[in-house]
Amino acid sequence: MTLAELKLDLVILACAVSAGIHAALVPEHYDEGAGAGISFAVATALLAAVAVVVTRRPSPPALLATATLFAGLIAAYVLAVTSGIPVIHPERESVDGLALFTKVVEALGLVLAWRLAALPSHLRLNQPRGQTT
Repeated sequence: MTLAELKLDLVILACAVSAGIHAALVPEHYDEGAGAGISFAVATALLAAVAVVVTRRPSPPALLATATLFAGLIAAYVLAVTSGIPVIHPERESVDGLALFTKVVEALGLVLAWRLAALPSHLRLNQPRGQTT
């Protein structure tokens, strides 16, 4: 396993961890409001989708989309804890350990995805990862 492959695996793991946490929090956020619940469900679906794409066909555009998604999730959290997000979650969210852990995982995924996208020659981009079933 090369260092680039390890980094790619860590990006995929970051997507999976974040997706799992967001999925687990959908009901709790839906109780706070439909906007918050739907936002968490959409985040879960997008994270799962980029994890599959990056697993099957890693490419600079897929990695940039992954980095952008992570950046958006981090920015949304910063807004949620500082001022709230109009319409979706207008009240300020309290800071908690699980959220901070999730943001650290996403920040790691963002940095690794960005770096891999900038250095595509380190990846074998034309070969799908994983096994077909």
